[in-house]
Amino acid sequence: MFAPRSMPWPLVALFTAGYLASYLLPTTVGRLDSALPLSATQAGAIGSALLLSSASAGFALAARVDRFGARALARLGIVLAVLGYGSAALTDSVPAVVLGAVVGGFGSGMMTAVAASGIAAGRDPHRATTSGLLVVSALAGALYLTIPRLGPGHGLPLGAVALTALAVWPFTGRLPARTAPVTGPDGVRRPLPHRRAGLLLAATMPCWSLAQNALWGVSGHIGLGQAHLTEITVGAVFAIALGAGLLGVVGAGALGPRLGRALPIGLGTALIAGCIALSASATDLPSFALGEIAWNLCYPVVLSYVISLAAALDARGRWAVLVGSAASLGTAAGPLTGSVLSARAGFPAMGEVLAAVLLLAAVPMTAVALRTAPRRLRVVEIPIAAAPRTEVVAVGEVPPAPFQDLPLVEISLPETPLPDAAGKDVRAGEILVGGATVRDLSAKGIPVVQIPFTDTSGATVPA
Repeated sequence: MFAPRSMPWPLVALFTAGYLASYLLPTTVGRLDSALPLSATQAGAIGSALLLSSASAGFALAARVDRFGARALARLGIVLAVLGYGSAALTDSVPAVVLGAVVGGFGSGMMTAVAASGIAAGRDPHRATTSGLLVVSALAGALYLTIPRLGPGHGLPLGAVALTALAVWPFTGRLPARTAPVTGPDGVRRPLPHRRAGLLLAATMPCWSLAQNALWGVSGHIGLGQAHLTEITVGAVFAIALGAGLLGVVGAGALGPRLGRALPIGLGTALIAGCIALSASATDLPSFALGEIAWNLCYPVVLSYVISLAAALDARGRWAVLVGSAASLGTAAGPLTGSVLSARAGFPAMGEVLAAVLLLAAVPMTAVALRTAPRRLRVVEIPIAAAPRTEVVAVGEVPPAPFQDLPLVEISLPETPLPDAAGKDVRAGEILVGGATVRDLSAKGIPVVQIPFTDTSGATVPA
């Protein structure tokens, strides 16, 4: 769907606008509690409704971005976000606030779905993801420093999300209006690849995100109530923590795939579990700040590799959207879960429960990362006597007859898509002659014969 040669800034902007509401969740929930006649649990329920609406948009659009067009969906999402968050920010009526949060959340989900699909189909999904996390972390950190100084009221964080969505509108002009649906050579729509790995990752992500956002949703209450800090101090801690997240994102972008995905996801999730337990048991500024800062340092790093893993499962971004929406389900339940657990068992016990959930979730996530690591594929190069400069190149596990006895050469199959001469997305390295793609060879006038058969991932290379 997208094949940008440089950083896809329209997608990064949409990513930022779509994720900002969840990044500002602690201050949003805290201000709903303090500014409106709501209990902490009721305020958390509104935050959960917002995020649940966002997840619903992702599930609804996971396989439909191509059909409706990225530009139209992005603009509709922006309109819903501006109207929903803007109306919730300007009213003190609880029903109107709830309705506005739900509408705005659906708009955020639409923007996130478009961004995830485009990033997954780009040349470097991990780099684009880390850029999006970098921008949204920086913006959220600046807002955490600014909002407490602008006065009380629930409208400031909601208004900030609405204005951010509005500012993204000019970028949508660079998005495609509509792209062709994903179909195979026979015109039949291609099913989702890597179904088992994708379903396991999608089933685990709600637990992973719930554990973290349950604490994130009540972090403001921990700082104000249990650690006895002021709102300005808590906001400063959050801003510093998000600044540490910036360093983590930069580090993840610089590291790239050198360590694979299994180690950052598995070890990073275990470290996050420890940070959550520390933050939930904090009774003073040092312990609260250490837990929050260390946690926010690790969280975006692991998230970038999780999004990259989901993008690698399907070059058209469908698994990326589905996994992101599954994560939003956990995010949606997070504020309410955190409020209920802390009210019944206290913050320290809540932290221990959430840490245990994270450790359990790390096991299947790491297994998926290990199972879907880039594999080495076998390439058959067949010279044709009638045309000495022509080579038949096929990539796969077992060549078709009569070529079974030909020598095989091991190569690595990159994960980034590349448009071929017909404009369709192919994997760079699927069809190679001396490091050149079919498009490169066609441009030089070298004839190429392609043999269709199944590669090691289960997909069929078209003839």
